Amino acid sequence: MVNYATMVENNKIRKEGCLDMQNTLILTGWGWKEYSVAAAATLRALKGATAVRGVSKRRLAEYLNELDKCYKKVIIIGVPLGGDPELLESALKRLKKRGVNVLRISAFPMEEELWGKLSGLIDERVFDLDLIDAVAQTFKIDVSDLKPYISESKSVGGLVKAYHKLIEAAMYAYRNYQDEKAYEKAVVCLAHNVKEESWPSDLKRMVEQYIKFRGREITGKSTAMSALRERINRVAGFPDARVLILGESGTGKETVALQIHNKSERRNEPFYAFNCASVTPNLLENRFFGHEKGAFTGADKYQAGLFELANGGTLFLDEIGELPLDAQGILLRVLEEGRFMRLGGNEEIEVDVRLITATNRNLPVLVREGKFRGDLYQRLNVVQMRIPPLREHKEDIYYIADGWWLQHNKKHLAEEQIAALSNYDYPGNVRELLNLLERSTVLGEKDFTALVNEHKEMNSGLVDPVTAIAGGDMSDELDIAIRAHVRRVFDKYGQNMSKTAQALKVARNTVRKYL
Repeated sequence: MVNYATMVENNKIRKEGCLDMQNTLILTGWGWKEYSVAAAATLRALKGATAVRGVSKRRLAEYLNELDKCYKKVIIIGVPLGGDPELLESALKRLKKRGVNVLRISAFPMEEELWGKLSGLIDERVFDLDLIDAVAQTFKIDVSDLKPYISESKSVGGLVKAYHKLIEAAMYAYRNYQDEKAYEKAVVCLAHNVKEESWPSDLKRMVEQYIKFRGREITGKSTAMSALRERINRVAGFPDARVLILGESGTGKETVALQIHNKSERRNEPFYAFNCASVTPNLLENRFFGHEKGAFTGADKYQAGLFELANGGTLFLDEIGELPLDAQGILLRVLEEGRFMRLGGNEEIEVDVRLITATNRNLPVLVREGKFRGDLYQRLNVVQMRIPPLREHKEDIYYIADGWWLQHNKKHLAEEQIAALSNYDYPGNVRELLNLLERSTVLGEKDFTALVNEHKEMNSGLVDPVTAIAGGDMSDELDIAIRAHVRRVFDKYGQNMSKTAQALKVARNTVRKYL
């Protein structure tokens, strides 16, 4: 049985920093199993200090431009040459000047125009073969034992299936937690035929986390989503700070809560999510704190509540604005004291729980109306985080839709399909977009213009012409258009009547009339 630690030492696999000035970097792509398998074959063929990294076509030029000076050789496995052409040429010139040899192995040659610029800067080996066979030809090695791992079929089993999960989990870890080492470790294990039971413990935990949380990702490269990720990273570093997440339905509030938990010191502890509108008010205390045996009729055994179950970890309470006033007082007490008693119990239980809450309601308005406790609002609103609706970062529709399509259909979306998807505002946000893609898959519909038009028609009854403008279409009726505009300004100013009237330059009674 191969021991991972011994294997790393014997093969001088780069862990942190540079081991010597002969380091080689293997750059491969994301998404397809063959990229990882071809990288494993290359790693197996090479001698000396070697690192493995995944990189996208779009970021290749930037990555090469920022390359660590310890590398003397770069082998690009299958990644198309992309990104900013001028930056790519400049980066390759800089690497050549430093004496770095860049080799690209691919089944597809670069475009003629690009080859004219880069032919003297990069050594390209192109084969009319699968990528794994191209690597085999280049290094004159046998890859027959690795070939089963390139399958994209969902019917694979055994160790192949286990490695597929490992590779997917490593890519998930990079996308969500910027963990570059996980992908390298996965490729190292594959290159040396490490059995699943002998994988490092951190890889095993990573796979478990991926199986539990996959599909919960923050996707997109817009300014809005980049700012959200930065805020998550910042907040995660303070594992006790309470967070209030604001966002419309379908924007991914639970996903953000998960990201905060998984990037914090509490990541190895439990994460529990609970929708405050999911049970009747009289059952909330039992759900929060649990009960002792015999506490009430039917309580035939002890049951732990959410705060006890989440002890040491994170408790996410969604739709906190729906919490009844009585239950708000109960919640406030445990937040202030850090302890509670189970129903029917006589001993206090002390807990250490990070609380993250979320709502699509305007809590300050609920406080003014006496529907939400002001002291609880202040307790919850330590750090506020707003998730933008999809219509505010429509450029991310490409990344969200194409990523889902690639995962479920093993191919990318066409440009005209992305354009059709982008011609809609998605009142239901990311959830609605993914539902639309799933409908296309089920029906085999490839014409996305027809798909989106049918979707708009199906959901037309959900749209209130006063409060929503589906697809950006303003009503022709003046009265409806005015009321819609007043409503938008009212929401913009936190549903404050005076500020709305001041912004519209009308009397408060006029605002009230149109509302």
